[in-house]
Amino acid sequence: MISATPRLRLNDTLSNSLIPVRSPDSSSVNIYTCGPTVYRDAHIGNMRSYLLADWIKRILISQGHKVTHVKNITDVGHMRQEMLERGDDKVVAEALSQGKSPAEIADFYTGRFLSDERSINILAADVFPKATDHIAEMIEIIESLLEQGFAYAVNGNVYYSVKSFPGYGMLSGNVQESLLREAVRVEVDSLKRDPRDFTLWKSAEAGRELKWDSPWGEGFPGWHIECSAMSLRHLGSNIDIHTGGVDNIFPHHEGEIAQSEGHLGDKVVNCWVHGQHLLSDGVKMSKSSGNSYTIRDIANRGIDPIAFRYLCATVKYKNRMNFTFTALKSSETALNRLRRITILIKRDAGLGDIVDRDSVDHWRNLFMQTISNDLDMPNALSMVWALVRSDIDSASKYELLGSFDQVLGFGLMEIPDMFEVPEHVFSKLKEREGLRENRNYDQADAIRSDLLNDGFLVSDTKKGAVSRTKNASELRNDKWQTISASSEVSSAILEENIYDFTIGIVLTGYPEDASRCIRSLLQWTSQGTFEVIAIDNGSVDGTGEVLEELSSNYDNLEVLHTDHVLGDAAAKNILIKKARGDIYVQLDPSVEIHGVFLGRIREMLCDAEVGIVGLAGLRSHDLMHFHDGEGESGDMDAMQAYCLAFRRSDIRVIGLMRETFRFYRNLDIDFSFQFKDKGYRIIADATLPMTLHEHRAWNILSEGEREELSRKNFGRFLKKWRGRRDLLVSHK
Repeated sequence: MISATPRLRLNDTLSNSLIPVRSPDSSSVNIYTCGPTVYRDAHIGNMRSYLLADWIKRILISQGHKVTHVKNITDVGHMRQEMLERGDDKVVAEALSQGKSPAEIADFYTGRFLSDERSINILAADVFPKATDHIAEMIEIIESLLEQGFAYAVNGNVYYSVKSFPGYGMLSGNVQESLLREAVRVEVDSLKRDPRDFTLWKSAEAGRELKWDSPWGEGFPGWHIECSAMSLRHLGSNIDIHTGGVDNIFPHHEGEIAQSEGHLGDKVVNCWVHGQHLLSDGVKMSKSSGNSYTIRDIANRGIDPIAFRYLCATVKYKNRMNFTFTALKSSETALNRLRRITILIKRDAGLGDIVDRDSVDHWRNLFMQTISNDLDMPNALSMVWALVRSDIDSASKYELLGSFDQVLGFGLMEIPDMFEVPEHVFSKLKEREGLRENRNYDQADAIRSDLLNDGFLVSDTKKGAVSRTKNASELRNDKWQTISASSEVSSAILEENIYDFTIGIVLTGYPEDASRCIRSLLQWTSQGTFEVIAIDNGSVDGTGEVLEELSSNYDNLEVLHTDHVLGDAAAKNILIKKARGDIYVQLDPSVEIHGVFLGRIREMLCDAEVGIVGLAGLRSHDLMHFHDGEGESGDMDAMQAYCLAFRRSDIRVIGLMRETFRFYRNLDIDFSFQFKDKGYRIIADATLPMTLHEHRAWNILSEGEREELSRKNFGRFLKKWRGRRDLLVSHK
């Protein structure tokens, strides 16, 4: 029976208006969601889009509708628009790099994707069609488009003629001139009649494994045709809701409309719903920037993945969302509090309590009105908290929380009772109560501490002491405190020096490098007082544990931990802000010390004109090309970050490193120029007793990743320092 609750209305991208997602007399709704291309793990930006579809589905189910949900799996390397003419196939590329077949890669990542969805309580789609199982349907649609004049074939390739479909560009607003500008962003295909046209079928290049026979010869499908084939095959010619991210609007969904409607001659999708971008630490997520996180990254850091679901519920799907680990941990704290409250309400409700039906109907109707208004999750979430603070009876609250959670999907009804503790804990609580009654507070506090160490928290209430098991975040904090951003660390830059030297080291994994570098450093730091600060920059390979073990053996070693990989500049700024040494030495973990070196660094920095000293300098004649000093000593244009030292007091004038540099490459050049700009010299001493080992952060990257990261950072450098050849040694 369909409830009398308000009809769900969503913002339709095509009409840019709120529309109901079903006809008044329809009891069934179908949804098509653009699923993953399974050549690597889906990142959390993708997962936000899948949560959007999940919440829509849950609302409709809670209203009594029969929902059919199809989510495709793209297991053939489709031709992304910007790669059309290059013939890139990411599935094949990944398979080749790992020595596996494309099918093996696709199956592996499909399994991981489905596991990630389960971990954030996304309801499974009714059908997960695979692109490779629908080649025949794709060919059928392409043949239809050719027959009707919407497409043309050239040398084994088939292209969609954009000008043949008048509505092309209406979804995205990319029409006429803007479409042409978009088209010329990619390499020109001389076979196209119009640069705006897109590929439906591509002729297979020599040696390609993923290819199929077709009327136009061996080849493979373009990106857009896959979803047209799968959506029409499984949902028919009338699709109620089609979901995706805003990055799907153009060109993917624009092409899908042209294909499906050109093939059938009528409108296919009633409502297009797109979720906005998810930023990470304020910038676009990308693998090269090191901020493209996955659900597994969250779980591997001991954070409950459902906290990500909660976080997404705090922002409307049409708004950009900025993901930070600080916000994620705050959501985890709120979620755990809501779980505890739910259990206490359940306990208080009892089994035989009568529900206030009028109150339940009133609250449920308010909730559905809120959630049905373009998926207003933030206000729906606020209503949950208003409910638990309200004065209605516990039995009614518990029923409502269960009803609300059918939509929210936090799993509140399935969580174990954290207040159910072993008998020995109850005995300890009773013993503690007796001690407190006799004012023996020291022994009572000792019992509390013992219970804390055993994983149980104790709270004193009006009804007596209550104990519960610690949640994951509390257990995580027992291990060590973590930093989420450099802004969380207070600065000691203006405070007096305590040591002669501070040596700072950033470690992003590789525990053997950490051990080698720190042990060699501590062996040869006999000159003056010093401190060593090592930051475990979001590692999950045991580096943090190695550092903690080292710090237990060396009193002057302080270890900091971050809860994810911070940008290189941000991590180094934390060390600079924490430093209390007169001279700060930044050391790379690839360095091994084999002699006394701090005295020489102090000697070079005694010259007030010198700002930075170190082992390996760089020189340039034009700001475009920086060359290694090739073992030379003397004046340099920049200092490489293997060993880079400066007076801590100079930071008050120079400033910290620019945190837009997330990757280390060229950051040292940029920071060096901050000193050069203030008139300081940079001096290298190639005789410093240091051995440079493999630089893993560089060698682990592919050649393409190295090129992209270096290019981006060098672009940041040039944007600020272009035209400052006067700062170069060769200019003077």
